[in-house]
Amino acid sequence: MKKINTIDITRTAMVSAVALVLSYIEMMLPDMPFVLPGMKLGLSNVATMFALTALSFPSALVVCLTKALFVLLMRGFTAFLMSLSGGILSLLVMYLLMRFKKLGFVSIGVGGAFFHNLGQILVAFVFTDSSVFAYFSVLGFSSIFTGMVTALAVYILLPKVLALGIYRD
Repeated sequence: MKKINTIDITRTAMVSAVALVLSYIEMMLPDMPFVLPGMKLGLSNVATMFALTALSFPSALVVCLTKALFVLLMRGFTAFLMSLSGGILSLLVMYLLMRFKKLGFVSIGVGGAFFHNLGQILVAFVFTDSSVFAYFSVLGFSSIFTGMVTALAVYILLPKVLALGIYRD
């Protein structure tokens, strides 16, 4: 087992802070007229995917949990459960997809976005009824776009941030 050190904690905290800023920015953006209510880009997922790629699975898990706690404080318990379930499911899928060396950022990003939406729909189903699965068809399709945006952002930012020294030893 790898010993946790101050550098790893600091790197994880920095990426978590970026995730919170991105989450807050996204909350401030108005809903677009051509998208369904609640449909967002998932900007803070860039930080999770970055942490998983540049740091480690435990660091990405901390980022995911930090984002969910932020949602709890800002939007309440139901939103927290949706954020947590979507984030954890997304993280697990992205981690598994990253283990396949031939898959690129886009495949991993789209897979993460799809399962993030699935996790949220499953929580919504617990609180409502099966009609929420009709909403998932739209969310599932939107995962292609949102996952590509996340993947593109990580693909562009990763080399630049790694050059600054935020990387896994």
